[in-house]
Amino acid sequence: MIAKEGYPFIISALVATILFYIIPWFIWVTISLLLLALFLWFFRDPERNAPIEQDIAVSAADGKVVEVEEVEFKGEKYKKVGVFMNVFSVHVNRTPVTGTVTSIEHIPGKFVNASRKDASIINERNIITFDTKYGKVIAVQVAGLVARRTVSYVNVGDLMATGDRFGMIKFSSRVDHYFPLNAEIQVKVDDEVKAGESIIARFIEEI
Repeated sequence: MIAKEGYPFIISALVATILFYIIPWFIWVTISLLLLALFLWFFRDPERNAPIEQDIAVSAADGKVVEVEEVEFKGEKYKKVGVFMNVFSVHVNRTPVTGTVTSIEHIPGKFVNASRKDASIINERNIITFDTKYGKVIAVQVAGLVARRTVSYVNVGDLMATGDRFGMIKFSSRVDHYFPLNAEIQVKVDDEVKAGESIIARFIEEI
């Protein structure tokens, strides 16, 4: 599958390829074909099979774990897992754990490299909060140096299942996960994870 956000890029590259072929202008045909291939790769949206276990949370993003720590966020304590996506990652983001979307907040900000720790608090970002039977779970889509557009597919009140698509970040960046303290983190820094499939936390108990 291809994420719908990629259609304008893919169609533009395809039209350019055809026009340059008709002219003909073969150097530009080659360039536009390369762009077409890159856009098809960047906006791919493969199916994922979420684990069937009920007490787990999966990664919301493909990429590398760059941060695991206990933090204070919005006045409450959470266990945070930051995942950095590179330009070759799948950019579609998936719901970490079954729950209802209770808020979506867009925060304007900068566009520094998303691998930086302070990117979580200074960059433009979307904060999506899920009410789950284990407590409040938050996914934050953080814009980056190249990725300057975060997209949310969901609305407040939507019931989401583990692994459902909830948005994307165009051309990579970072997703921060915030779990309640009754979660046991299952990953460490430098681990590679896949959105919708890799288990990154287990919940000790329901609330």
